[in-house]
Amino acid sequence: MSHHGWHVLGHELRRRRRPLLKVAAWSLAEALPSTASGALIARALDQGFLAHRPLTGCGYLAAFAVAMLIGALGTRQMFPHLAATVEPLRDQLVHRLVHATLVRSVAGLDGGADTSVSRLTGLAEHTRQLATTLLRTVRPAVFKIIAALAGVATLAPAIALIAMPPLLLALGASVLIMRAIARHQRTLLLTQETIAEEATTVVGALRDVIACAAEPRARARIDQAIDTQVRHTRRMARLTALRTVTMSLGFQLPLLALLAATGWLTRHHALTPGQIMGGLTYISAALVPAVSSLVSTVGSTGLELNVVLKRLSEATTLPDRADLPEMSPQDTSPGSAPAAAPRVLPSPNLKLHALTFAYGPHAKPVVNNLHLHVPHGDHLAIVGPSGIGKSTLAQLLTGTVTADSGEILLAGRSLADIPPCLARSTIALIPQEAYVFAGTLRENLTYLAPDATDADLDASADAVGLRTLAERLGGYDTLLGPEGPQLSSGERQLIALTRVHLSPAPVVILDEATCYLDPAAEARAEQAFATRQGTLIVIAHRITSAQRARRILLFSENGTTLGTHTQLLATSPLYTDLVGHWDTPHTPRPEPATA
Repeated sequence: MSHHGWHVLGHELRRRRRPLLKVAAWSLAEALPSTASGALIARALDQGFLAHRPLTGCGYLAAFAVAMLIGALGTRQMFPHLAATVEPLRDQLVHRLVHATLVRSVAGLDGGADTSVSRLTGLAEHTRQLATTLLRTVRPAVFKIIAALAGVATLAPAIALIAMPPLLLALGASVLIMRAIARHQRTLLLTQETIAEEATTVVGALRDVIACAAEPRARARIDQAIDTQVRHTRRMARLTALRTVTMSLGFQLPLLALLAATGWLTRHHALTPGQIMGGLTYISAALVPAVSSLVSTVGSTGLELNVVLKRLSEATTLPDRADLPEMSPQDTSPGSAPAAAPRVLPSPNLKLHALTFAYGPHAKPVVNNLHLHVPHGDHLAIVGPSGIGKSTLAQLLTGTVTADSGEILLAGRSLADIPPCLARSTIALIPQEAYVFAGTLRENLTYLAPDATDADLDASADAVGLRTLAERLGGYDTLLGPEGPQLSSGERQLIALTRVHLSPAPVVILDEATCYLDPAAEARAEQAFATRQGTLIVIAHRITSAQRARRILLFSENGTTLGTHTQLLATSPLYTDLVGHWDTPHTPRPEPATA
């Protein structure tokens, strides 16, 4: 069993101790009919109807009816407290999963984002549903079993000695079967995650799959996982059927044994007919149904919950600090904020040696044998026709794509040997579509610089051109997101630009990160980064971006050319054509945001 997973669930449930105590209290009232049923039936027969006192017998039956009403009231009153116990469980588990996923992703230890999404959308809600079912079903069953055993032991211990052995045999056989089911259930859950991951990969690359005629290979990857799922589902179905037969036979044997031993019990143990009937009532109406419900629920919901909790334990276990050597010391408890900005490599130069990359083994290289030195503090613009490989170079420089050959050196160290968290804190990439998450404007601006003061925010906002937008939104504590103000694409870009300007990253790459801004706002933002300490690499959207740069790297079908604006105008027909294209008036992009 997953002890850590059950510990996580127990910890979250203990936080709801007050409603749990109320659930237990009303469960005692709910179990009252099981406690009193056999004893009241025995007295109704022995002291009432069989003694020719029908009013006395009816009185005991009326008392049993009152016990049933109290039990029904207990069930009704228990449910609001049960909801108060389990409903917050989903949010608490999602909090744990998000925190652990982010920590592992930042440390480069998470194997697949799609699997993480599958966990977030499935594990937390699945755990809540299973825990609800378990508490709703197992809880009354346990209370009824205790009540029935106490009633039988009080009424006639000999009946318990006859009824319990076949019941225990059925339970033992069910436990063995459930252990086999648990193994298949865990494999089934892992297979479902594999199917989600493989399907997401194939669908995301569908055009490439079709272009490369790789449909059979893609289908085979998913078919293999589906075949595994089908195989284990069938095995689980067979084992479940076997468990059902075992329980059905085992739970009828106590009644048959008690009926067969009735004569012996009355002769040798002087049991009255009322006691025999009371014992039958305890066994048939309370004990056997409760044990059957308990075994069925534990064998289905309980096993499934155990597998899910084991997966939950794996998903929420934080890596050891030894696995995070380059992360700054900080509190990793859920909900804590970073204590300090991440470390960066000081004054990093960028050197590319014979860098080559292609999108397939038979495809033409997008980057071919590129040699480039970008000293710290340089301002480089990258230009070229659309689709030529400019954004690919940005991905190579940030390590999100690995080169086929060659090497990238950052501060004299191979980029492949630098811990991902350190490389990401040293090189900041702003893509064309800016990322703004649900939270305050301050949180969006400072999550790369958690120690930033209001003065730092004001300085970066003024430099980049965000101040007017910040004031219009209502200040840095304005909530952004679905319920907040609607932002244009240009306004989102201003927020992303200010965020990186505020960060300690000494190398900044703008991958058409100002394309939704008007020319004046773009010039102001680029000037802010050019005067900021560090290196600026701009994948140019307009010719003015290239003109502002110290050097320009031109991508063409024949390779790359490095030079200044004046040098390339004199030596490169392609660059001259690009300048002419950029200088031609054209319709501006929608939703511009001005500084």
